[in-house]
Amino acid sequence: MRITQIMRHSALLLALTVIPQQLVSQPAKEHATRTMVVLLGTGTPVPDPDRSGPATAIVIGDSAYLVDFGPGVVRRAQAAVLDRGVTALEPGNLKVAFVTHLHSDHTAGYSDLIFTGWTSGRSTPLEVYGPTGLNSMTEHILQAYRIDIETRTNPEGNQRAIADGWKVNAHEIKPGVIYKDAKVTVTAFATRHAMESYGYRFDTPDRSIVISGDTAPTEETIKACNGCDVLVHEAQMLELYEKMPERLHSFVTKYHTTTEQLGALATKARPKLLIVYHTIGFRPGIVPPKFLSSMNGVAASRSTAEVLQEEIASRYSGPFVIGRDLDVY
Repeated sequence: MRITQIMRHSALLLALTVIPQQLVSQPAKEHATRTMVVLLGTGTPVPDPDRSGPATAIVIGDSAYLVDFGPGVVRRAQAAVLDRGVTALEPGNLKVAFVTHLHSDHTAGYSDLIFTGWTSGRSTPLEVYGPTGLNSMTEHILQAYRIDIETRTNPEGNQRAIADGWKVNAHEIKPGVIYKDAKVTVTAFATRHAMESYGYRFDTPDRSIVISGDTAPTEETIKACNGCDVLVHEAQMLELYEKMPERLHSFVTKYHTTTEQLGALATKARPKLLIVYHTIGFRPGIVPPKFLSSMNGVAASRSTAEVLQEEIASRYSGPFVIGRDLDVY
C-alpha cells in the first residue's frame, strides 16, 4: 500500500472513531438553552460502585423527566446538581418518571424516588408511567412504608406541611403518546425483553431523544428514532457474549443487543448521536468470579469502554459515545 493510501486510510479511521468536540459530555452551563440528556445511571444488575442502576434524565429548563429508577437514582440526581450544575434535578423537583420494564435493576430505586423526593420538598404526587404491574408494585411499596408515612404526616410529623408528597399516580401504558405538557411529548413503543417492556421517545422544542431500555434489536426502535438527535441504547460486548455459558448466551440472544447488532440498528436509525449504556464490564472483583470463570479466558486486561469503543467503531460510522454516570449531552 502506498504511503498516501496509508495516510488516507488512517485519517478515515480517525474520523470514524473520534467524537466531535461539541458532542462530548459538557458541564450543564454549556447546555443552558437546550434540552439535556443526563446519565444518572449506566450500570447493570452487577453492583459496580462506579455505575449506578439504569436511570436517565431528560432536562428541559427547570423540568426533569426520569426514565428508569435503578439503585442510587436520587443520590446521582443530587450529584448532577452539585457536580454538573443541573439544578432541575434537585430531588424535590423529581415529579415525573417513566419505567421501561419492571426488572429490579431498573426499579430498585423506586421507594427512594418516592420518599426521598418527598422528604426533600416534593409537595405533589409523583407521576409514574410504565408497563402492566406498575400499579401493584406502587401499592405494595406504599403499604410497606405505611408506618413511615403515618409518622411523618401525623400532627407532630415533620412532613405534615407537605402531606401529599408521598402519593403516587401510577399509569399503566400501551404504545402511543402517553404524556404531554408544554415542554415535551412522550411516545412509548414496544420493545423485546423478558417481560412487557417499552422504549420512549421525547420530543422537545429543540431535540428528539429515544431511550431503548433493555431490549433485543427491534424495528420499533429504528422507527422511533428515524434520524433522532440522540439514541440511548443498551449494548452487550461480543467479547463477553461469545464466551458466555449457554444459559446466559441464550438469554442475551433473546432479550439484549450485542455491539454488532447495535451497529446495524444505529446505521438504520441514523441518530445524530448514539449513547451506549447498560453494559456488563470486565472490572475484576465486580463481575462475580463464577461468572468470569465460565468465560473461558475472556480478556479482562482491557477496560469495558475500550472494548466497546473498538467493537462499535468497527461496525458503525456515525458519532457515538460510551456513556458514564453523570455525563451530560
